[in-house]
Amino acid sequence: MNGMQRVALAAWSVVLCAGVACGQELARAKKATDSGFSAERLERVAPFLQAEVDKKAIPGAIVLVARDGKVVYERAIGFQDREKGLPMKADAIFRMASMTKPVTSVAVMMLAEEGKIDLLAPVSQYLPEFKEVKVGVEKKDATTGEVTLALEDVKRAMTVQDLLRHTSGLVYGPFGNTLVHQAYMKANLFDNGQTLAEFVTKLSKLPLAHQPGTVWEYGMSTDVLSRIVEVVSGMPFDQFLAQRITKPLGMKDTAFYLTPEQAPRLAELQVDPATGKRPVSNTVENLTKEKVKWYSGGGGLLSTAGDYARFCQMLLNGGELNGVRLLATKTIAIMSSDQLLPGMALAGFEDLAPTAELGQSFGLGFAVRTKPGPNPLDGSAGDYFWAGIYGTYFWIDPQSKMFTVFLVQMPFEKAGPYRRALRELVYGAMVN
Repeated sequence: MNGMQRVALAAWSVVLCAGVACGQELARAKKATDSGFSAERLERVAPFLQAEVDKKAIPGAIVLVARDGKVVYERAIGFQDREKGLPMKADAIFRMASMTKPVTSVAVMMLAEEGKIDLLAPVSQYLPEFKEVKVGVEKKDATTGEVTLALEDVKRAMTVQDLLRHTSGLVYGPFGNTLVHQAYMKANLFDNGQTLAEFVTKLSKLPLAHQPGTVWEYGMSTDVLSRIVEVVSGMPFDQFLAQRITKPLGMKDTAFYLTPEQAPRLAELQVDPATGKRPVSNTVENLTKEKVKWYSGGGGLLSTAGDYARFCQMLLNGGELNGVRLLATKTIAIMSSDQLLPGMALAGFEDLAPTAELGQSFGLGFAVRTKPGPNPLDGSAGDYFWAGIYGTYFWIDPQSKMFTVFLVQMPFEKAGPYRRALRELVYGAMVN
């Protein structure tokens, strides 16, 4: 190879690394004390979780804590698959569930920065199916007591912002028992074999549970956003995420489906003794590329602790990682700010609820903490976070320049104590 060839090869390598975060792992802190943590106190995390594994409350978990751009603590505890006796490994792949939502929200904001999505535009501008959407209002017959559903016109159009902050009126069927929630349940909206276009057509025929912009209720808004990304970008949502987010960030194990090589690394929920079955429908057999057609922007991604840590570090860095910039710093600031109106009705749950009682609200893609109190949990004003229905959880604390990723596979209704304990354990080890 002559001198000119070597120069050309070096230049090409720089170009490649500028477009992709080169797949390198996040830097590791040499000592916890260098990042303001007590090593002794951090070592409380693994025994706490191991005790839960030993009493069969959880199968296993991975915890990753980073500060100042370096991984301070990472442990894999328990089993990747308890029934098979497979130990948990750092590269285990998890069903991220609703931790998909921040990734989808980043995709939307990238297109907004390019002038391709207007955040205040009606959703029907991109998805005409929603032009005639109605609001379902329950009416009770005073004589018979029978409750029926009346359809009312929307007072204002559902906007893209409403989708990002869950004020659209779209809900999750399993999270309520109103006639609207029941209609969602009957519509088979979680069909892995449907396309996003088919999903939107199905969803648009159902009534909203609330007038747009009046109530925060968690629901299928982010799945609608993923279809908007498809329409605006002109490519399938899985390809958009791969080309614009996961590959550039070096998130090599993050996708909506598993390759044959990845399948053995899938972390599993443990069998429920009461039923003798795993409480999950998307089994490893159903997560192949051939079977997954619905690229659920609200809950379909699979990922690892290392991959999601790269995504978190990008957000904490203000939209950039290792020379790859996805978003501007101001955009991240807007996403992680309070986007809910004062006095807005809220239908939340547990420690994730965006309520004044907890000093929390909701931004564009995740919950945000607006002040230190009255929330009793450790954290900082300005930290933002979310969780998944299979127990996954993360939070990012810009004030402390740190984030934590907690991956476990367990029923959501049992995961709250672990989210809360982990916050206490991690902040209890931060001693600078």
